[in-house]
Amino acid sequence: MARMEPLPVQTNEELGEKFAFFERTLGFVPNSFLVMQRRPELVKAVTTLSAAVYDPKGEVDLGFKRLIGHVASAAAGCQYCRAHTAVSASRHGIPAEKLEAVWDFHNSALFSEREKVALEFALAAASQPNAVTDELFKQLRVHWNEGEIVELLSVVGLFGFFNRWNDSLATPLEAEPEAVANAHLAASGWNAGKHGHQAWIRNTED
Repeated sequence: MARMEPLPVQTNEELGEKFAFFERTLGFVPNSFLVMQRRPELVKAVTTLSAAVYDPKGEVDLGFKRLIGHVASAAAGCQYCRAHTAVSASRHGIPAEKLEAVWDFHNSALFSEREKVALEFALAAASQPNAVTDELFKQLRVHWNEGEIVELLSVVGLFGFFNRWNDSLATPLEAEPEAVANAHLAASGWNAGKHGHQAWIRNTED
């Protein structure tokens, strides 16, 4: 059961442009932002940060960044964000078999050594306490330049916020992320848990 109800999309006219972006790119406005709009400036700040993290002019593939967010969210235990990153990874070109294999990335031929060390870094950086060691960072530098490492860590940092926000509020999952997660993540132990309430699926209705 959600601990705070998502507000209707039309609640704050000043957020219309921000929410229209989600409608165009996702087909819905995430409930996390519909809850957050109680403080419109926070929505503006977080969406600005998110746009910078996912800047298409960056060097790191946008689909792979979603896998980084997916692994970081799993390390933090946020099922809502795991479902959302599964959707966005798929939308940015990550094939279903790669998404389904991400929890065996160490042994999977679907992942390059460069990708494996980045995913290991994401797991370590999202863990509590932080598990990034000098040796792991040294390995990361072999495969990624400093600008790319900043991009990778920015994803982990962004989801540090989203994971705590959505898990603390038991944000209800929207229909598409829940369906994608059930189809592709359930075999690795995913379940909606406290995020499974469907009362606010139709975010754009009055």
